[in-house]
Amino acid sequence: MSQTPLLIGCASGFSGDRSDGAAAVVRTLAAQGGGTLIFETLAERTLALAQLARNDDPRRGYEPLLDELVGPILADCLRHGIRIVSNFGAANPPAAARRIAELAREQGLPAPRIAVVHGDALNTPAHRDLLAQRLGAALDGLDIVSATAYLGATEIAQALAAGAQIVVAGRVADPSLTLGPALAHFGWDPADWPRLGRATMAGHMLECGLQVTGGYFCVPGLKEVPDVHAAGFPIAEIHADGEFVIGKAEGTGGAVDARTVKEQLLYEVHDPERYLTPDVVADLSQATVVELGGNRVAVHGITGHARPPELKVNVCYRGGWLAEAEISYAGVQAEARARLAADIVQKRLGPAFKLRADLIGAISILGDDAGEMRRALPDGHARDVRLRLAGEHADRAQAERILREVTALYTCGPAGGGGVRTALRPRLNMMSCTIPREAVDSGWNFLEEIAP
Repeated sequence: MSQTPLLIGCASGFSGDRSDGAAAVVRTLAAQGGGTLIFETLAERTLALAQLARNDDPRRGYEPLLDELVGPILADCLRHGIRIVSNFGAANPPAAARRIAELAREQGLPAPRIAVVHGDALNTPAHRDLLAQRLGAALDGLDIVSATAYLGATEIAQALAAGAQIVVAGRVADPSLTLGPALAHFGWDPADWPRLGRATMAGHMLECGLQVTGGYFCVPGLKEVPDVHAAGFPIAEIHADGEFVIGKAEGTGGAVDARTVKEQLLYEVHDPERYLTPDVVADLSQATVVELGGNRVAVHGITGHARPPELKVNVCYRGGWLAEAEISYAGVQAEARARLAADIVQKRLGPAFKLRADLIGAISILGDDAGEMRRALPDGHARDVRLRLAGEHADRAQAERILREVTALYTCGPAGGGGVRTALRPRLNMMSCTIPREAVDSGWNFLEEIAP
């Protein structure tokens, strides 16, 4: 297998991220001889939302921005041998793969070899029994929307090694999108834990998109980032020993330096000695970073240990209805009026409703759901306040009462409220557990092998 460094660029950090960042990444990869482009588009509840969409229409259930993400760069990726790997299949990877094939036909391109990963959805009676054993009474009476296991890099690597130009997956662990191409490129032993640990952390650096190139990092006056409005998406240069360098797309804003890399390295890491993934237990406790200049940072000292015996599972279920309503107060006694409005609604609904009240402009983000901080703080005399009330209820009709009570404040007082906005949407709750990896029947197929 190749000893040549592998370039992997990431052009999305979540579902709903910017869709125009891939072009600069593709240009950079093409100029340097090719590589792999990944899109990370799933969060914990994203897949459940996708499953609801698929329930409504079997042709849906994949990333809704798929056309915008893939369409503009598909021709250049195929022309320059840049492979595409993503979890944008969500709850319906075959449908996403078919749509990409359609995009290629619409653009007059040769049909790409598209592989589809399967096995993350746990929807058999045996799976339900296993989840019941692991979660017990917590599952009783729940309306489950989806149960999905976090797959690893194995299927991605196998598909790429078999000649896939595009790999479409559903729920795989975010770093596995990077580790899979590295396994295929370098031909590593799947039990070479140190190399897998390093490449996994390279994937961790990429998975949140602009976080590592200065976007989420930026704080004016404290952590300045040049041209953050045009920050470029990241690119990892992975070497045969798993060591890696983080950079970004050429000709873009943002920054990659020791500070941005350290922040992302530790992001969502609870134990630096044991960062659990389906593929390996990464150990970054001895990691060091070295600035190479030119928005390039080398990361050293990472290793890995044997992978966990079990896979993480997310179970998402319907959690009733979330009602949100807002109204504004400005001028004399604005904060006092907003506080009184919150009290009025709570008293009219009664103690059975647990409402969160935010006084945007006075106390909101730092407040608590129970409202203890709001009640403990005296009226601060803010003159521009947006009151937000939110509550949930299993019964839609009861949840709608919150919206009606806030709307009624227009004339029912206190004085001068305006700009009411209301929203009601179903709520998804989630619980997690682990199951033995042998209970998950994962694999992959080329698109033409999958029945329509």
